[in-house]
Amino acid sequence: MSSNPAASSHPTRPAVAWIGLGIMGSPMSENLIKAGYDVTGFTLEQDKLERLAGAGGTAAGSIAEAVRDADVVITMVPASPHVEAIAYGPDGILENARSGALLIDMSSITPQTSVDLAKAAAEKGIRVLDAPVSGGEAGAVEAVLSIMVGGERADFDEAEPVFEALGKTIVLCGPHGSGQTVKAANQLIVAVNIQACAEAVVFLEKSGVDLTAALDVLGGGLAGSTVLTRKKDNFLNRDFKPGFRIDLHHKDMDIVTDAARNVGAALPVGAVVAQLVAGLRAQGDGGLDHSALLRGVERLSGAQV
Repeated sequence: MSSNPAASSHPTRPAVAWIGLGIMGSPMSENLIKAGYDVTGFTLEQDKLERLAGAGGTAAGSIAEAVRDADVVITMVPASPHVEAIAYGPDGILENARSGALLIDMSSITPQTSVDLAKAAAEKGIRVLDAPVSGGEAGAVEAVLSIMVGGERADFDEAEPVFEALGKTIVLCGPHGSGQTVKAANQLIVAVNIQACAEAVVFLEKSGVDLTAALDVLGGGLAGSTVLTRKKDNFLNRDFKPGFRIDLHHKDMDIVTDAARNVGAALPVGAVVAQLVAGLRAQGDGGLDHSALLRGVERLSGAQV
């Protein structure tokens, strides 16, 4: 008997295994449950498994147990080494998922890792999509994520109803690895945008301007952005509770600078911001939200933070 009563009204919906129930994975898996999917999850933190069970999902004791009967396996873990750790080896996804299953990796990793995973999975009869997301914790909770996908069109079409329960802007960007390439570009734009906003905040405050009023009017003009809208309260309240940690953005800036170097694309501003992110992390702020780039600008401007 399904632990999710809603799923019984949608008997044709695929059974989903979800691996990785962190800041993003937990609300995303819960949105699938709300949409009527049977979700079996595995993660290393017991409290996250209990949260999934409380939301109507099923907690598994291992990756193998989670994926064994799944039609669709979704992974959402921090970085390439984590994807490799859960995908490969005797206890991993590829050895334990059934042939014909669809593996959707929604982590943000290097494009090459996604290409290699798709190739290894194909040898087991498992299809793969790389489908990283943008929108942060709020986007995950509200199911309005942007989802950038790499892989085969037929697999994308099959996965689209699942994506529609998780996000709002869903685009097939090209072959395997393309989703990760677009995500890398996304992270470049976001980091540079946050840094520009942070510099503006310090400039405005040092000039004695009403910061709330200033950010309101800036948000309504050409300087407005999703970053400014989403992070305005972080800046105003100095609230850096992590929605997306500096540690993870540091990893993503490594990905984009390395990938750009490989294709011969210059990232002069991106390289500077990558160093500012790295500096913030070195100062002990890696666990804070990426809006904490403001703290780096404050330090450079003489403040004790």
